[in-house]
This record gives sequence, C-alpha cells and structure tokens, in this order.
Amino acid sequence: MQRKSHPVVGILAGGGSLPREIADVLFADGHDPVIVGLEGEASPRDFAGHDFTLVNWGRIGQLLRTFKSKGVTDLVIVGSVTRPDLWAIRTDFGFWRNLPRIFKIVAAGGDDSVLRRVVGFFEGHGFRVRGPAEVAPALMIGAGPYGRVAMPAVAQRDADFGRQIVACLAPFDVGQAVVVTDGRVLAIEGAEGTDAMLKRLAAQRGGGTGGVLVKWPKPGQELRVDMPAIGPNTIAGMVAAGLQGVAVQAGATLAAQRGDMADAADAADVFIAGMDAGAAERVTKTALEDDGAIGLALLGALSPLVRSQGAVVVRRHVLAVETGEGLADLITRAAERRQWGRSRKRRGAVACAALTEGDMAAVAAAGAAGYERLVVPGDVVVSAAIRDAIRATGLALDQRGSVG
Repeated sequence: MQRKSHPVVGILAGGGSLPREIADVLFADGHDPVIVGLEGEASPRDFAGHDFTLVNWGRIGQLLRTFKSKGVTDLVIVGSVTRPDLWAIRTDFGFWRNLPRIFKIVAAGGDDSVLRRVVGFFEGHGFRVRGPAEVAPALMIGAGPYGRVAMPAVAQRDADFGRQIVACLAPFDVGQAVVVTDGRVLAIEGAEGTDAMLKRLAAQRGGGTGGVLVKWPKPGQELRVDMPAIGPNTIAGMVAAGLQGVAVQAGATLAAQRGDMADAADAADVFIAGMDAGAAERVTKTALEDDGAIGLALLGALSPLVRSQGAVVVRRHVLAVETGEGLADLITRAAERRQWGRSRKRRGAVACAALTEGDMAAVAAAGAAGYERLVVPGDVVVSAAIRDAIRATGLALDQRGSVG
C-alpha cells in the first residue's frame, strides 16, 4: 500500500526506550523516520525495521549528511545522553568546520542552556526541531492518576513544595527532580539523573519510607529537547527508596513503556499523578559567570526552603547540591559526574555554607577531585587548621558575599 506523503522526520536518538517508541508512533502515522543514534547511547538492535545509522559524537559531518541526504526536514531529539569526553571522540571535517558553534555549546553551562544551543545548531542547518509532545502526543501523561492508586492529600502538599524547589533552582539550570517528605527535601537531582538520585537516596535512607518524587520541568525549560520522562526504572527506583509515588506535570511529561510502568506502579501500590501546570512563571537565568559565585547564589536562593551545606559547580554547570549526605560525600558524588571529559588543569568550585574542622575529609576530597577552589561566605570563620589543609591539597580558598 502506498505510504502517505509526509515531511521526512529525523530522530537524533540517545539512550532508553523513548526514541524507539517515538519512531514506532511516527511509522504508525505514515512516516518513515530516519534515525541517527549516538554511539554509546543508542543501539542498532533497538531499531530493527527502521532506517538507522550509528554515529560517533564527533562525526558531525556524517550526522548532518545522513539526515540531509535522506530529505529530512523535521528533527526530533530524544533519549538520555551523557556529555561525552571531548578528548576521546573521533572527529570528522564537519566537526572542525562547526567548531565555533560546538565551543559555544560546550561553554553553555547547565543542561537547558546546552540544549538550547543544540536546537540553535540544528535550526542553523535548516532543520525544524519538533518536540515529542507534537509528534507523539499519545506518549504524554495527562491529568489525574495514571494507574489505580490516587495521590493522598499529604502527598499533594509535598508535591506542591517540590514544585517550589524546582522553580527556585530554575535560574541556576539544575535538574528536574526533587524528593520531599513532610515538607523536608531529601534529595535534589544534579547531573547524575533521576535514576541515580533515587539509588543514592535508597542507600542514604537505609529502609526509611514515605515521600514524593516530584519530576517537573523548570519554568521556561526547552521542552522540545528536554522534556521530563518517567518509566519502569523510575518506579523501581521509587520503590527501592521507599517513596509513596511521583508527581509530574500533566501534558509536559513523557511516559516510557507506559503499560509496563503503570503495571509496576499498581503492583507496588505507588501513585503516578499528573498535576496541572499552574500559572506560568517567568524565570531569568543567572548572569553570573564565576563558578563560586553561582554556587553561593544557589545556596542563598535555597536557604529559605532547604538547608544545604554546599554545591559543586564546574564550567557554570551545577553538578550536585547537598541535601543531607554531608560535604565529603557531595564532593565525591560530583567528581563522578565531570562533564566533557577530564580537564588538564584544576577547574570548578565547591561552594560551602560553612567550613569547620569536621570538614577535613571534604577538603581532601575536593583536592583529590581536581577542583580549583573552596568558596565560603565572607562572614564565615575558617580556622587556621582548615586553611593549612586547603593549601596542602593545592586548593584555593575564596571568601565572599553570603548565603542569606
């Protein structure tokens, strides 16, 4: 049978099931999508029956040629990705020809800022970037319960507070997820992603129960390429962490493997709740360029709502925010999430609300991780012993401003 005539849609595929699910939706709607998978993220076996090409991150020329040679006009960018090690990628001429634009992407900071420049890059090459909500609306979570378990009133209050936290973090381009129980923040997603955050929380709680995962887009987030998503792995992580359920924004959250996810939630007696977006909020991203200044400003913004001991910022990207594990564990966790590969010189700052002699392990961890500075408010007293330890590790101590 003759296929309907449609614009040719390309999919730039990262990891997870969503790229394949969107490809299947497009095919069922009469499209023959052209898929380029990123090496190390997507796998050819996941796209059997579709037009699929695997491309290394550095083969920008090959990526663009693949789409253009097959007449792609519209582009969907979807799937999980980890920022690549720029020292390890295999480049082609297209990479070097686009190097100024690539430098701007790398220097953008947080994920939303990076992805906005990625959108601009592809639009500059003539593609129309379309979001999952536009091409595959059936994969979106709607309002109300998604499954048989409804959200209780106490969880509603925690969900509302979680949304406040996400809005508070938005100017600093921090992650999309927080965990709240009884008005207390247990975890904030950093560069590690939601699944890793839940795994960390499960280890910290040691069998504790209660609380709500709030997975919510930051106000003003570029949803065409950075839409929150949940799936069976999210449910498994929630159950392991002892949570009651997850609250998401209706119409702005993707459901991966939605049937399996709903079955898993019902079997574990946890809720999935689609909530109305509420009034639109205007957010101005921080204009600060210095990593230490960004970290202290973040702690100051959080201070009326969350007591956090510190934050790690590298190249204007907030890698992690402390929510109970202590400074040393925060620094160790963030060091595992260094972005764009290892730097050949010390970079980044650990912003600390305070720094006492009980934080010697944190000083040692920051030095071992290759950070450049420890930054503390100007009114914090730092003992001679701590100052000596900082110098011994090769770190700088920077005192400035306050955290409110």
